[in-house]
Amino acid sequence: MTTTCVKRAFKYRFHPTGAQAAELSRTFGCVRKVYNLALAARTEAWARQERVNYNATSAMLTEWKKTGELAYLNDVSSVPLQQTLRHLQNAFTNFFGKRSKYPRFKSRKKSRKSAEYTTSGFRFREGKLTLAKMAEPLDLVWSRPLPEGATPSTVTVSQDAAGRWFVSLLCEDPTVQPLPAADTAVGIDVGLKHLLTLSTGEKIANPRHERRDRTRLAKTQRALAKKAKGDGANRRKARIRVAKIYAQIADRRRDLLHKLTTRLVRENQTLVIEDLTVRNMVKNHTLARAISDAGWSEFRSMLEYKAAWYGREVIAVDRFFPSSRLCSACGTLQKKMPLHVRTWTCECGTTHDRDVNAAKNLLAAGLAVSVCGAGVRPQRSSPGGRSATKQKPPRREP
Repeated sequence: MTTTCVKRAFKYRFHPTGAQAAELSRTFGCVRKVYNLALAARTEAWARQERVNYNATSAMLTEWKKTGELAYLNDVSSVPLQQTLRHLQNAFTNFFGKRSKYPRFKSRKKSRKSAEYTTSGFRFREGKLTLAKMAEPLDLVWSRPLPEGATPSTVTVSQDAAGRWFVSLLCEDPTVQPLPAADTAVGIDVGLKHLLTLSTGEKIANPRHERRDRTRLAKTQRALAKKAKGDGANRRKARIRVAKIYAQIADRRRDLLHKLTTRLVRENQTLVIEDLTVRNMVKNHTLARAISDAGWSEFRSMLEYKAAWYGREVIAVDRFFPSSRLCSACGTLQKKMPLHVRTWTCECGTTHDRDVNAAKNLLAAGLAVSVCGAGVRPQRSSPGGRSATKQKPPRREP
């Protein structure tokens, strides 16, 4: 088996000095400004039926720096500015490939604050990281070591809404290798009462991270709403208090999903899930908060890239497959199955737990696809084309 070295991003917190924080804040602002200028130029050119690529915007950046109005772009490192132009080029490539929507302008208040440095924009020696335009290395909190002998190829610095500073080091990780082949397969049914239900009968409780902090969150949000509109210090402090609670909720959710997905990938060769359209499901205002809190999309994303790392297979069954209404024992299809029905008895006499039965049916459907690639029921009109499809994660370049 041919193996390729996996590139992984190792994320750490750091505590900048006053001068470093000021320099990074200026860099974030310049990155956003250059991105918006380039997007506006490309949009105007598109209206004139002209094509502008990365090389053209790079030449524009050189001219912008020579003007008096944008001379401040010379005060920060040029590497993040060039990188944001490359990101814009990728955004247009995805748009023309019909993989994403048209690129949007970055907002000063809402957009993510980040800057990306390539090897010419930083120095990493003896565990110390120094960025361009800085005299001192960053004070990193080494929560875990980098792979032995690893050297970062890209460094991304960011600041979240809670005011925390992070640095992400992209390195090749030789320790990530395909696991020994296993003969186990599992069907996974996601839900709200139980976060996951496995075809083995195991149920994993939904911790409902957001509900735990809902009272505290509501209190801080009311305090924020009472502050005068604008950029006042009191409103900024109140906003950060709200953001910190959201950050704690997201951290707990992400930690749990990492543990669950790692365990499932290590224990099973084939993992079968349902191809849910979470984006459409959250339009249901009754369940939107609970669905968002469960993190189904993030769970699937983690499952797929970890399966690609470790040589496992993830199969997504068509969302219209009636996994809950189909008897896993005799194959009888029930006409209706309201959400409040959690246990039901089939005509064959088998009593089913709704979620466990759905997980078993997903597993059977996924294995059918894995063996012969065919659907498992009469096809109804759906974007997927087949009732069940094998999901192949995007190829990761070495």
